[in-house]
Order: sequence, then structure tokens, then C-alpha cells
Amino acid sequence: MDKKELFERIKADDVKFVSLQFTDVTGSVKSVDAPVDRLEDALDDGLWFDGSSVEGFTRIQESDMLLIPDIETYAVLPWTPAELKRGRLFCDIFFPDGTPFDGDPRGALRRDLEALKKRGWTYYVGSEPEFFLFRRNGNGSETIKPVPHDVGGYFDFSPNDEAVRVRTELIQALETMNLEVEVGHHECALAQHEIDFKFDNALHSADNVLTMKYTVKAIAAKNGLLASFMPKPLFGVNGSGMHCHQSISDRSGKNLFYDGKDPYQLSSTAYSFIAGQLTHAKAMAAVLAPTVNSYKRLVPGYEAPVYIGWAQTNRSALIRIPRHREGMARASRAELRCPDPSCNPYLAYKVMLAAAMDGIDRGLVPPQPLNVNIYEMTAEERRSAGVDELPGSLWEALIELSSNDLIRNALGPTLYDAFVRAKKAEWEEYRLQVMDWEVGRYLETA
Repeated sequence: MDKKELFERIKADDVKFVSLQFTDVTGSVKSVDAPVDRLEDALDDGLWFDGSSVEGFTRIQESDMLLIPDIETYAVLPWTPAELKRGRLFCDIFFPDGTPFDGDPRGALRRDLEALKKRGWTYYVGSEPEFFLFRRNGNGSETIKPVPHDVGGYFDFSPNDEAVRVRTELIQALETMNLEVEVGHHECALAQHEIDFKFDNALHSADNVLTMKYTVKAIAAKNGLLASFMPKPLFGVNGSGMHCHQSISDRSGKNLFYDGKDPYQLSSTAYSFIAGQLTHAKAMAAVLAPTVNSYKRLVPGYEAPVYIGWAQTNRSALIRIPRHREGMARASRAELRCPDPSCNPYLAYKVMLAAAMDGIDRGLVPPQPLNVNIYEMTAEERRSAGVDELPGSLWEALIELSSNDLIRNALGPTLYDAFVRAKKAEWEEYRLQVMDWEVGRYLETA
């Protein structure tokens, strides 16, 4: 799409304002709203903004930053009122002298993908973000407690189910924003849902995850509900993950993961890709599961991966190889199951790619597949099989990240320093809190 076509679409859509969007290092979406008649200047010259107050951006003495919109990301925000209809453009961020800002998560991923393209390869990701829909039970001044809004279970359907109606409205809104939704369904826990997208190149896929998250929240709020992508909002039930299906194709579109002669229909490239991600899984965890709450999800017993291994169809493995279907070579892929939807998808895909390419470039070979339920293995059996574990907390994950040169360098010094600074502050705030559990456990017994 060129600029002329963009303005034709904006006119046809009767858009009055355009939100120029980007993320901070943690993945929070930021926005600068511009009237449509200001957009042409922004497309030609960029739009100045003050980056000094954005997490992971510049210091006050160098606060001026430049937003450059990506016209391919144009979409209408379907929940905005007709008289104030808004469009959306994702942006990349530059310094005043026109050089790319190395702390821009989207721009950093774009540059990695451009470098990969010079090898003739494209990295594809299809993500499956899960989320909860809760009723609001506060009066505005009370603390909101998560109350499930339905009684459904995995893949449940009821023609009178409010969840089906809201989920259908969500999918319809996403499709009007040019996201190709494959399926939407109820997940295992009460009020838990999943919407899956068609796989796309990693940059578009990351854009889609962010679009999906704020669209779901907006449509939920319109229906009087609270949408949460918190990894583990409820004790005793499954948490929300964001499984990522990955593959690499060459210039001709050939899937480099497929080899029909292999028992798993996987090529040597695919095996090395898997080995790289397993090798760096502990350090990647800090980026893929980046909150204190993420590690309440990554525990045995709730279908979330804890142990570092791979297998076919085994959902207790960190990396799962979906079963191959004849004539579907293009669908050969590796599903990484530890990411959750609280992550910044640009940084998540960036470190996932770096780990995989390290495996490919070094010709790493993965261990034997774990085609057993790893949760049922004893600790001794896991040790004998060489099965390691993901970090047990955000702090442990940050320690692993700090000691892994490849993942640290993949982020680069600006993103790494900003990310670690934000996450250490989160951990310190968490560490100092006194939880309800502690009061109940110790108040009378200590």
C-alpha cells in the first residue's frame, strides 16, 4: 500500500483521527493521536514526541524522538464511535538525526528479520494468546476480584452462552482489522478463552498480538467485562499461555523444517532450530515469561511446560512437534509452549529467533524426544534422562539471562539494560509486599 491508497482508505472509512502506536520495553502500547489532516506531515517527516518518560527510552537530556508510521499496519479501531472514528498505524522510532533507536522493540525485531532475509529466509510465527473474561464486581472504589463470567470448559458450546456471543464479537472485530483468525474457542478454565491467528512473518505476528490484546480489552469493556492477559489470575486452575508455532521458509516459500524421510518429518535445520531454543530456554524465560506472576503458571499439573525437552504431540514438553498430515509440508513447525501473553512479542520473537539461529549456525543436535508425560517422571528419572527445568521465579530467570551472552547480546545493551532495570524493580516491589496468604498462614501461628 502506498500513501495515496492509504488516504483513499482513510477517506472511505471516514476516519477522523489516527493513533500512532509503539511499545515500551515491557510491551505496553503507547499512542500519539493525530487528526487526519496532520497525518501526511507525519508520513513525510515523522512525528516528534518526548521519549524521556517512556520505560526504556531516552534520558531527559536527549528526550526528542521521532515516530515513523508503517502504512502497512493501517486498521480502523472498530469500537470507536462513528463521529470520532480512529485508525491505527504502528510506528518505528528514530533519533533526531534519523538513525534507528536501538531501544525500539519493534524496530529491533524488524532489523533482525531484515538480516535473516539476506540469507533468503523468513521467520514465521503463529501465536495462540489465551485470556480470561471476568465480571466486574466492584463499585469503582473497591478492589476488583476476578469473577468468572461463564461456566464453560474446554471447547464447550452453548447457544445461550454469553461467552460465545462475546467471543464471536471479538473475532468479528479482529477480522475487520485485517487479522486472519483461524479459530476461537473456550479454554480449560472457567472464563478462559483462546483466539488463534494464521501464521505470518514474525513482525506482522507481533503486531497482531498487540492488536488482539487491546481489541479484546476494548470489546470486553463494551460488554461490561474485564479482559485479562495475566498469566495466572486464579489459583488452582490453568493459567494463560501464548504458544508460538514457528517455522522458517526460503525465498520460494519452501518450508525448511520439512523432510519427508525423517520419522518426525523434520529436517536437520528444524532439529538444530529446536536444539538452539532448548539450549537457551532458561535465559529466554525472562523475556518470554516476564512477570512475577508468570512463574505461578509455570508449575507442574496445569498443562504449562516446566521441563526443558521436546516431543511430538506431548503437551508436557517445552517444544511440541504437531503431528504431520500428508500433503501438508508447509505446516511443519515447532510449537514453543512457555511464552505467555504478558510478554512484549517483539522482544519474545527476537530472542526466540536468536536462540534458534544459534542452534542452526552451530549445527546443534537436540536430545532424544520425551514422548512420555514428563510430569509423571520422578526427579531421579528426569535427572537420568538429562531433563532440566525452567527457572522457578522471575528473579532466577533474570540471573539466567544475565549469564547468557547470546540472549543478552540479541537484545542489545539498550534493550537489555532497560528490560532488566524494569524487571528488577518489579521483583523488588513484589519482594516487599505482604500477601494475603502470608497473613493467613502466619498471623496467628508465628
